[in-house]
Amino acid sequence: MLAGVVLALNLLGAGDFVMRHVTMRYLGSLPPGFAGSKGGFRVYAALVVAIGFLFAGFGLAETSVDMGIIVFAVGAVGFIVLSVLAIRGEIAAATRKP
Repeated sequence: MLAGVVLALNLLGAGDFVMRHVTMRYLGSLPPGFAGSKGGFRVYAALVVAIGFLFAGFGLAETSVDMGIIVFAVGAVGFIVLSVLAIRGEIAAATRKP
């Protein structure tokens, strides 16, 4: 979860570094996709945070079941919404003409 926050907020230039060296590069013959854009990168960083909430919900459920369920539900909803946004963005990037 912390990694997603650091990337989403671009703390110490971490987001820009990852974009430059990972998401903006060609993957074999595939050009950079949705993650190569600022908006796409933020969606994927938020997706990492949502996955962190899912796991945090499991951990929190050991001590407080109600809070664990709430945190897990927030992570699950975030994961679903952000996954749909990422898929739509990737489709738009793939169908965009160069």
